Amino acid sequence: MNFKKLIPLGAILALTLSLPAATLNVLDFGAKGDGTTVDTAAIQRTIDAATQTGAQVLIPASHQFLIGTLELKGGIDFHLVGELIISTNQSDYSGDGVITASNAPNLRITGSGLISGRSLAFMTNYDAPNEWWLFQEWRPKMFVLTGCTNLIVRDITFGDAPYWGLHMLGCENVLVDNVTVSNRLDVPNDDGIDPDHCRHVEIRNCHLTCGDDAIVVKSTRQTNDFGPCADIHVHDCVIRTQDAGLKIGTETTGDIHDVLFEHCQILSSSRGLCIQLRDEGDIGHVTFRDIQFLSRYHSDPWWGRGEAISFTALPRNAQTKLGHLHDVLVQNVTGRAENSIRVNGTEGSHITNVWMENVKVTFGRWTKYPGGVYDNRPTKVLTPIETCANPAFSLRWVDGVILKNCQAKWETNCPAYLAGKIASEHVTELKSE
Repeated sequence: MNFKKLIPLGAILALTLSLPAATLNVLDFGAKGDGTTVDTAAIQRTIDAATQTGAQVLIPASHQFLIGTLELKGGIDFHLVGELIISTNQSDYSGDGVITASNAPNLRITGSGLISGRSLAFMTNYDAPNEWWLFQEWRPKMFVLTGCTNLIVRDITFGDAPYWGLHMLGCENVLVDNVTVSNRLDVPNDDGIDPDHCRHVEIRNCHLTCGDDAIVVKSTRQTNDFGPCADIHVHDCVIRTQDAGLKIGTETTGDIHDVLFEHCQILSSSRGLCIQLRDEGDIGHVTFRDIQFLSRYHSDPWWGRGEAISFTALPRNAQTKLGHLHDVLVQNVTGRAENSIRVNGTEGSHITNVWMENVKVTFGRWTKYPGGVYDNRPTKVLTPIETCANPAFSLRWVDGVILKNCQAKWETNCPAYLAGKIASEHVTELKSE
């Protein structure tokens, strides 16, 4: 098993761009900042003016600016010190995003300010039995940044998102540093940070609270060819979520490779570490290391059933030509979980070369939700919620597994289904040291 490619990626980019030529205050371009006037047009005028000289656009402190869609341009520093509040009126938007950019090189989004997403204004009602909010037909993403190169997003806070947070599509040479995401835990699809078909990305020192996936690497289906998602380095982040903490998938229509997650703390999740291959892309050369996590059950609509680690390659539907998940290293990972470490391929797409070293998990049951299951969603081929025993290591349709210095412990009064060290089906070259 050769993991030569899984060495540290290091600091992916320095991005030492020149300082802005000048600072343009949005108040000088007609913005009111009173929290009730829609200031989109005035702020857009400022952005357009700044583009001419590469100036800084200042969103000043002690003001609240109500906005719809803003289109950022290349070469500017969008510097947020005050607060942006997103409009709840769809007519204030020109697409599905609030802060947008398209093919904007050398763009910076910086500052200590806040973007407020007003998520509950986009919900219909709270579904108490399922413990989550139901959403309206339309809701915007907080960021849609497409085709941007040499992109910096640093120090800002956004929260209460009604939908995806920082969505970067087809971007290259990206630094996301010291960003705080403060979303509601009971709002669905409010992902934190989503690099999608992106390359050379470093995400570091971020604090994320999200109902849905916190940091998730994707390759969504697109009409344009944005290429693979590759050379992604996520480190030194603190996460709380009701879904996956650190994740790849489920959208995997293009290849995803050379991804390193390290030095992160997952305070709560439904799956600590997660790879979900569901489409035709290949996923390979992925490392998770030096991570602490907690994974637990949540109410039924949330994906995940408390799996400590879940790497699955399952077809999305009967027509799916499933890709290949291969070469995954999990090293120096510790946690507490209500469900197994699971590696599950299929007869038509075996997972190959999985190496777990110094993985130490304590298993127990402490939530009220029914157990003894695995969550296979999204799939229309397999049973979505599968009833089964939950051993420490559940391995199916895997070729090449090394478990080196791995430890499993069980808390007192564990149910009968949560027992046993290793269960393997259709597994070749399994080594436990």
